Amino acid sequence: MEEAIFIVKQLQKKGHKAYFAGGWVRDFLLNHPSDDIDIATDASPEVIQALFPHTVPIGIAFGIVLVIINNKQYEVATFREDIAYIDGRRPSSIKFSSPDEDAKRRDFTINGMFYDPVQKQIFDFVNGQEDLQKKIIRAIGNPHERFKEDRLRMIRAVRLSARFNFAIEEDTQKAIMKHAKELFPSVAIERVTQEFNKMASYKGFKNALLKLFEFGLLQTIFPKIKDLAYEEIDERLKALDDFPTKAPIVVPLLELFPESSLQERLDLCKYLKLSNQEMKFVEFLYNAELMAKDKTTTDDKWAYFYSNPFADLAIQILAIHCPYSERVDFLKEHDARKEELQNFIGRIKRKDPVVKSDHLKLCDILPGKDMGLLLSEAEKISINERLESSFEIIQKLKQSKTWPKVVAKE
Repeated sequence: MEEAIFIVKQLQKKGHKAYFAGGWVRDFLLNHPSDDIDIATDASPEVIQALFPHTVPIGIAFGIVLVIINNKQYEVATFREDIAYIDGRRPSSIKFSSPDEDAKRRDFTINGMFYDPVQKQIFDFVNGQEDLQKKIIRAIGNPHERFKEDRLRMIRAVRLSARFNFAIEEDTQKAIMKHAKELFPSVAIERVTQEFNKMASYKGFKNALLKLFEFGLLQTIFPKIKDLAYEEIDERLKALDDFPTKAPIVVPLLELFPESSLQERLDLCKYLKLSNQEMKFVEFLYNAELMAKDKTTTDDKWAYFYSNPFADLAIQILAIHCPYSERVDFLKEHDARKEELQNFIGRIKRKDPVVKSDHLKLCDILPGKDMGLLLSEAEKISINERLESSFEIIQKLKQSKTWPKVVAKE
């Protein structure tokens, strides 16, 4: 905050207008503290670069310069008008302009205000304060034009509505429903995924998804659900309110596709352009579901499961799908089993099994595939029978089906 105010003061000292802009002003008026500050000014990008020693021209064609002070970064943009949107994403050109014209190019009235942190004054050219008081999301100007300029704004309207529990103004709502099918190809799926992530970071994600479906956007993003009724979507998403916030975004979205195969889940990850780490979690969670359903799952498998960094989050998600009356017992069961297996889990994490290759070499077992099989079997015996003596485990191992097979080959 101090650095942002310093930027404004420096610009104003040189005779320029400079204000905090957009979302920060909205959150300030709603008494939602935020450090995400953008600055708008009538100074040109060249003036901004000359005035501050550390800058990065991240969007010079659009008058945007990143100013860095004390390792904190602030976008400083010159007031502008956007000219001729042709791809449903960005203007083909801009014209530097005034604060009131700059406000008119923005998406929604509640995002179109400015604040002078020096004079502590609000500049509102679009009646944003009135809509904040009315708790309304309203497009600035003609909503059809605003959404044709950037079709992602349709999803953003729903996100803001869900975040603040605001209604979407009628004409804005009608425009979204009219243009919902035009979301692609103008909008990259990565931008949609970013919006989903932002939605999921606040309460009301379920309501946001339901509203996206109501307006025709969710089925545009996921065509497989286009023939489903609203009530069915509502039923599929019933667990979302209890989802842990740390869950990768694909996990709550997978609630839309019950009974999906592992490959279908991974395909969804690829469609949403998610990271390899998120895909690994999806695969881990799928296998966890299978383990939880299989009453014959052995303790060695559970020990390896609990040793994985994904385990705690996966258990929380599995618990959500239990009836309320069974959730506590489900979690207690896992806590008890995890505590009982703690020594073995620690060994797995340290890669320190009780029986090692040196132990088997003393039994004339040579390194190779057979030794690997025996080491694996030894660890199963160790965990499942709670043995931490290499001698006892090897004695058990010699009685197993694996040992005679190995010995017979030698």
